[in-house]
Amino acid sequence: MSSPSENRYVENINRCVTDGLVKTAGGIVMGATVALLFMRRRRWPVWIGAGFGIGLSYRKCEENMKSLK
Repeated sequence: MSSPSENRYVENINRCVTDGLVKTAGGIVMGATVALLFMRRRRWPVWIGAGFGIGLSYRKCEENMKSLK
């Protein structure tokens, strides 16, 4: 049987993973849109968008983990 603190930790990890996937996908979509419309189909805006999404989700996850303590 798991303790309530373990349950909160697992819920927080699940939330972090979900948030990371959503924000990374959103960054990729935005980067692809910019690449298609303005950059003559270059790939670097897609990678920049993915990086921003990962960075935002990491920062949010870090804040959530600190609030557990």
